[in-house]
Amino acid sequence: MPSTKRRRDARPPRTGPAERDVLVGFLDYLRGAVVAKAQGVPEPQVRTPGVPSGTNLLGLVKHLTHVERHWLLGEPVHDWAATFHPEPDESADDVVLAYRDTTASANDVIAACPDLSAPGPRPGGRRGAAPSLRWTLTHLIEETGRHAGHADILRELIDGATGR
Repeated sequence: MPSTKRRRDARPPRTGPAERDVLVGFLDYLRGAVVAKAQGVPEPQVRTPGVPSGTNLLGLVKHLTHVERHWLLGEPVHDWAATFHPEPDESADDVVLAYRDTTASANDVIAACPDLSAPGPRPGGRRGAAPSLRWTLTHLIEETGRHAGHADILRELIDGATGR
């Protein structure tokens, strides 16, 4: 059984008072939590499935990269299941760097949008009206938070580390 490594849990982020500040502040907080769970985990544990579904830490980071590229950068995703599987030649550092670069580009898109009720980027291959940027940010907070919870459990299974 892994040894227990307990860290003090991080508090919710401090943000500015505006709606955009709060939404981006919480999204960035969750993004950081996901990266922190994947960092420092050696190969092959960082990509080893921790549950029968095949979910693994590196795959969660790679998936969230595709989620952000899809919803904020407008890139199509043709096979969502494949986004959970890092390639054998992709290092953990490469996957984390791609996520960080993507989130920086996504934050540029968010900052450039003058009104959160305006349509966000339209993901490729989708029909109909694009959802508002407000909806998109809320969805990304939900999606990233859900996978941050998965990452918490996987990391604890690997080496007992807990906390954010």
